[in-house]
Amino acid sequence: MHSSCPPQPGPPALTRPDGTPVRVLVVDDDPDLAEVLSGALRYQGWEVRTAEDGARAVAEARALLPDAVVLDLMLPDTDGLTVLRRLREVRPDVCVLLLTARDAVEDRIAGITAGGDDYVTKPFSLEEVIARLRGLLRRAGMARRSADGPRLTVGDLVMDEDAREVTRAGELIELSPTEYQLLRLLMRNPRRVLGKTQILDRVWSYDFGGQAHVVELYISYLRKKVDAGREPMIHTVRGAGYVLKPVRP
Repeated sequence: MHSSCPPQPGPPALTRPDGTPVRVLVVDDDPDLAEVLSGALRYQGWEVRTAEDGARAVAEARALLPDAVVLDLMLPDTDGLTVLRRLREVRPDVCVLLLTARDAVEDRIAGITAGGDDYVTKPFSLEEVIARLRGLLRRAGMARRSADGPRLTVGDLVMDEDAREVTRAGELIELSPTEYQLLRLLMRNPRRVLGKTQILDRVWSYDFGGQAHVVELYISYLRKKVDAGREPMIHTVRGAGYVLKPVRP
């Protein structure tokens, strides 16, 4: 880790929509690192708990119902990706920032495809961790906004960005933070074909070394939730990308 001192005051405090502190779970078997991370996050005004292994992480997640989890992929009792899947069972929409000592593209792909929303590699700076968490939380709707915030509507698909709720034909659709961001990008560009590289840049914000199958995977996740049992709205344009189209009446 590059820095062990609390970050200097910067952006305004980020809270949950009801004004209560953001809840974060830090999962790392290094007690010194967990303590430093927790201190930096509490400095943001957030409620923080720690867990030293996978079993404890799942137990703490059930008790805290965190808005975000900082998860080390190397844990003493189980594989971090297994813990990630169990955390998603406890709270499907939790934001997950992965910590990894490995920077190989394959490891990054494995973490993201298993349900991680972002990652940082060790050594890292506290400022980077906090900036990435704030970005994930804002995109997940944790930032307080005005009561008359925007609603995106494409056909019978509606996204309330203040409530972070998506419905189709009035039926609520549960999405992970990454699925939500991908759908929001599509809904902000209805009838416009978006290429895989463009989607990677806008949703994940970093280079996967040409591993565009991550986009294909998340498009398939969205289709199962948005289009399942209904006339499809998400379409593949062969050789070009993907497009969201309202269903014709």
